Amino acid sequence: MNRKSYRMAALLAALMISCATWSLAAGKAAAGRAEAGPVPQAPPKSAVMTAMELELDRSMKTLGAVDPKAYYVDYTINDHQRTEVQGSNGALLDSNEVRARYLQVEVRVGDYQEDNTRKVGDRRDNFGGAISVPIEDDTNVIRRAIWLQTDRRYREAAEALLQIKTGREVKVQSQEGSAPDFSKEPPQVYSEPRASYRVDRAPWEARVRAYTKAFRDSAAVLNSIATFSALAETEYQVNSEGTRLQFGHVSYRLELFVQTKAEDGMNIERYANFDWTDKSPAPEEKAVMAQVQQLIKEAEALRTAPLVDPYAGPAMLTGRAAAVFFHEVFGHRAEGHRQKELNEGQTFARKVNESIMPSFISVISDPTMKKVGPTELLGFYPFDDEGVKAQRVVLVDKGVLKNFLMSRSPLIGFPHSNGHGRRQIGLEPVSRQSNLIVENTDPARRVTNAQLKALLVEQIKKQNKPFGLLIDDIAGGFTFTGRGLPQAFQVLPLVVYKVFPDGRPDELVRGVDIVGTPLLSLTKIIATGDTPEVFNGYCGAESGSVPVSAVAPPILITEMEIQKKETSTDKPPILPHPSHDKQQASSTASGTGIGGRQ
Repeated sequence: MNRKSYRMAALLAALMISCATWSLAAGKAAAGRAEAGPVPQAPPKSAVMTAMELELDRSMKTLGAVDPKAYYVDYTINDHQRTEVQGSNGALLDSNEVRARYLQVEVRVGDYQEDNTRKVGDRRDNFGGAISVPIEDDTNVIRRAIWLQTDRRYREAAEALLQIKTGREVKVQSQEGSAPDFSKEPPQVYSEPRASYRVDRAPWEARVRAYTKAFRDSAAVLNSIATFSALAETEYQVNSEGTRLQFGHVSYRLELFVQTKAEDGMNIERYANFDWTDKSPAPEEKAVMAQVQQLIKEAEALRTAPLVDPYAGPAMLTGRAAAVFFHEVFGHRAEGHRQKELNEGQTFARKVNESIMPSFISVISDPTMKKVGPTELLGFYPFDDEGVKAQRVVLVDKGVLKNFLMSRSPLIGFPHSNGHGRRQIGLEPVSRQSNLIVENTDPARRVTNAQLKALLVEQIKKQNKPFGLLIDDIAGGFTFTGRGLPQAFQVLPLVVYKVFPDGRPDELVRGVDIVGTPLLSLTKIIATGDTPEVFNGYCGAESGSVPVSAVAPPILITEMEIQKKETSTDKPPILPHPSHDKQQASSTASGTGIGGRQ
């Protein structure tokens, strides 16, 4: 999910999925599906759509008749408007607004059964990336960019298909790999006006100064950053099957980050964010400043909290932590392309209609949900990046695996997309998560959060453990799904408490990372709470970083393993922060400091 860079070597990075630090949703809410709004009136056809349609028609007439023929062509243009205002430690770091457009061209040669994208052995498709195109609505200039990129992409596709036909004679493929390369999907036609906004940056410049100045009041804080961003994104897409799409969204985000360091060198970082849209209110100043104070309080407490040694025993995860747990442990392994590619572990490839988790757990992926209660969901979209309409998908029904997240890369038994082909601009779309919703369908296993903690204490006593763990907040995590590597996951908690069986107060601790293997960990859940919470973040994988959400109630796990967190050996600064240096203040007051009387 992630703005955090991979910490593994490049070879491992291609096989590790890293999920979403710095993206916690603040609110709790009751789960529920959002109702679809009214269909907007179609605006006049834009110059961008006109250019794309004219060039698509011209390209297909020629490239659809040569050898090898192009059987599918897709043009996508993403129009971005972005404003960012960033402050640090009471001062403005940056304030800017940019506008850009990016073109992606996909050309497939061969046919739906076998085309130039087929994975033979360890071959990867050269998707071609994205190029910048003018932001002015000049049809002829836009057509020129599309024309040149189409020619390049066709030549690459023709060469790739020849290599595939040759390599097929000497490379084996799995049973799953014999599925068609591309699925036929009904064309979608939808149009709405270009997304845009107007933001006065000056008030936000004052706010980020004020927020980070408040962080400066703590002597423990080494660094603080507040970032306001506004994003308007419009996607234009046409393909040779008849799809014609023009849609977009406007979103706003405020991020708060604070950093400190423990005496033993461990970095302590706390983060919070607020998300809203044109149709939902911005956070009130009172709520933001309360969050600032909460982050300071937690950072100061974690700085002096004791370390935890490696441990295996009962643990309770609050809703946000549980949401990330399911995202990492289950969600990535339910992505369809991971059941197909030969270098993947294919954890669930042959487990459809088998029980993979407790019978009271159901899991749904629903990109059509805009909100859960008052909380915006980042994984919402009306159409995926392959032009397929977003769909609600039941992945697990009462513990039994029923479906996969599907792009237009079919599996045996799953011939069609269910609207989960996603990508970052410039990369090839693959099946990815959207809004992952975890539900407890058995009232007998669904208790209040207070009762769930009482059950945790019972488990600690039953297992004769000195303590259990309550994991209350989380940064993100990563997982390995590739064959030849351990089928393991790691989740990165931020706020963790020891819970004692004798009634002593919970003790805040640090230095904890959750580790485990998926098939075993999913079976250890014995109960859930009754208050779902939202984790909003950015998930990084083969097709880049995409916005996602996960929603889950608190869960109780009979056995969870933790290991020591990676740490630094650098000690905190030798001198205190200048604003909190009492010796300097005393010297200046007495006139003996720099600039004083002699």
